[in-house]
Amino acid sequence: METLKEKSEYKFAVLGAGHGGTAMAGHLSLSGIDVSLYNRGVNRIQSIKEGGGIEILSDNDNIPRGFAELKIVTSDIGEAIYGRDIIMVVLPATGHGYIAEQLVPHLVDDQIIVLNPGRTGGALEVLNILRKKQCKADVVVCEAQTLLYASRSMNPAQTQIFRIKNSVPVAAIPAHRTPEVVKVLRTALPQFIPGDNVMKTSLDNIGSIFHPAVTVLNAGRIESTNGDFEYYTEGITASVSLILEKMDRERVCVAEALGFRAMTAREWLYIAYDAAGRTLIEAMRNNRGYDGIMAPKTILHRYITEDVPMSLVPIASLGRFCNVPTPTIDSIILLASILHETDYWACGRTVEQMGLTGMTLKQLRSFITEG
Repeated sequence: METLKEKSEYKFAVLGAGHGGTAMAGHLSLSGIDVSLYNRGVNRIQSIKEGGGIEILSDNDNIPRGFAELKIVTSDIGEAIYGRDIIMVVLPATGHGYIAEQLVPHLVDDQIIVLNPGRTGGALEVLNILRKKQCKADVVVCEAQTLLYASRSMNPAQTQIFRIKNSVPVAAIPAHRTPEVVKVLRTALPQFIPGDNVMKTSLDNIGSIFHPAVTVLNAGRIESTNGDFEYYTEGITASVSLILEKMDRERVCVAEALGFRAMTAREWLYIAYDAAGRTLIEAMRNNRGYDGIMAPKTILHRYITEDVPMSLVPIASLGRFCNVPTPTIDSIILLASILHETDYWACGRTVEQMGLTGMTLKQLRSFITEG
């Protein structure tokens, strides 16, 4: 990788114009970064393109706000990443496979691909696809442990950022390339810190704990109120938190069996939001970063459609890989499959999609750390 450039010299591409993508593109632009914005669907970005940018709203004085100019807004992925140093993929994890295939003919040496976030196994799946498609470019595939922003699109050209997390780990494959990647990312986004490796960022996927089960267990309330309640502060009650803690323990046990240490949900709340507590429910009550975030209006939501197949299924699949039972996680996968009349095991990200089939535990650890 080249010698570190000045902040303004690095060029970013943001792929995805949803809640997170518009927040990231707007934040980067307001921070003086040259950033392009891509979305597969033209309708989603039409008003941004016509207006020349995005309006960023925030009640937090520490977050840049105002009109963020975007010179390149496109549905042409080649145009979006041409001449760009860093490609920030801010899409539902169900789109990682598709976007990897679309990127292959346009990638060039030294580009950095960062999944924001990878959910569980995202970087592994993308790298597996690039190799299968015989990508010739020498690129680095990375993933963030979570999305940097708590944000919502108010309309296609206006996004509100509620909070920017204090720190978000990023890891590359192989792990020894992580420090150089993070140095580049921190020229624009200092909140990014080095993660140990992609297995740790994948298994530190706290969305796998906070999203699917809370939605499934609040299905009746979501349907009867059209989501008219605060998702985290009201949806996670003392009883719900007991189930979340069981799932969290299973996730941590899978990581331990693979040879990696995953942080608990309580530890993550403290690191990401300064929210402390002796129990999970107490830590959630002390987290002001989730205030005002409403529940989904329907159970047909990415908290299930994305987080079950791309978070819970890979955790359970890795559990089977290393002979660790995940009964509570399996139960939520089953209930979600019944609710949506979809076999999430069949369409989820498994060890096979991550390119790990046939590996021993020793080989897996070596591949993650050394490539």
